[in-house]
Amino acid sequence: MKKIIETSFDFAQLGPDLILDAIEAKGLLVESGLLALNSYENRVYQFLCDNNKRYVAKFYRPQRWSKQQIQEEHDFAWELQNHEIPVVAPLKLNGDTLHSHQGFYFAIFPSVGGRQFEVDNLDQLEWMGRFIGRIHQVAKGKSFKFRPTFSIQEHLFDSVETLKQTQLIPTSLHTAFFTILQQVVDLAAKRYQPASHIRLHGDCHPGNILWRDGPTFVDLDDCRAGPAIQDLWMMLSGDHQHQRLQMDTLVEAYEEFCEFDKAELALIEPLRAMRMVHYMAWLSRRWQDPAFPQAFPWFADAKYWEQQILALKEQLSALHEPSLTLF
Repeated sequence: MKKIIETSFDFAQLGPDLILDAIEAKGLLVESGLLALNSYENRVYQFLCDNNKRYVAKFYRPQRWSKQQIQEEHDFAWELQNHEIPVVAPLKLNGDTLHSHQGFYFAIFPSVGGRQFEVDNLDQLEWMGRFIGRIHQVAKGKSFKFRPTFSIQEHLFDSVETLKQTQLIPTSLHTAFFTILQQVVDLAAKRYQPASHIRLHGDCHPGNILWRDGPTFVDLDDCRAGPAIQDLWMMLSGDHQHQRLQMDTLVEAYEEFCEFDKAELALIEPLRAMRMVHYMAWLSRRWQDPAFPQAFPWFADAKYWEQQILALKEQLSALHEPSLTLF
């Protein structure tokens, strides 16, 4: 077995020649240039092959996921696809979906197009509810062995420690920021009490949905175990009454295929808080990657942290309010 060469956590060694060599080593001849797609955690490139088909090559960030964890993501995508659920799964080349080259794990996907999912379109929300219900019905059939589980330790407590170590928060804002941050973390941790966990897409927001005669789900990179509501709540938008109508539409369609525990509605605001805190910590951890200061220059500005103080105050208020209910 060929030994995998360890690479650094970033993509400093991932140059065009290495990318082309990796792709062509799998029997695909690149006929076009490499078009970098919008991805920061990994590196993703679209290209035209000599068979006149478009593909996407995804190079995983080194040392983030283990080989077993990435393979479990691929297997989950194929399991869903085999149940005729529109999920973009990696191609099987010589029987394998996960490949390695010069220390980088990578996969090749078919290039799939489509327009953006409209979160305020109730007809499209109904479609989404049915398909997420189908995903979860399949997902309940087994458990992840290697992928992590949504937890307050990772998303809240560890994230707070990361933020305490960053040099990006202006000293003048430290007291205000960390005071409200701790209040949000404490209350979210208290309210986050899921009764069960299933396999999830994990990052099922509108940006990971392509619409073409129905939804196509992409990017299972953050799939993990957690409460079912995690794959539903990011579809919500607008005021409280609008969100109530949206969730009612989603759940009614969802339950055509999978039973929904309405007690999980109480987890929406804790999960939103977890996402907010984890996102700030994620940017802090990745700041040494040259791509991040270029893509998120506002993260180092005092104005951003002032806005986060206000956002956290609003989230604290939301955590104190009664949970969303259905009609």
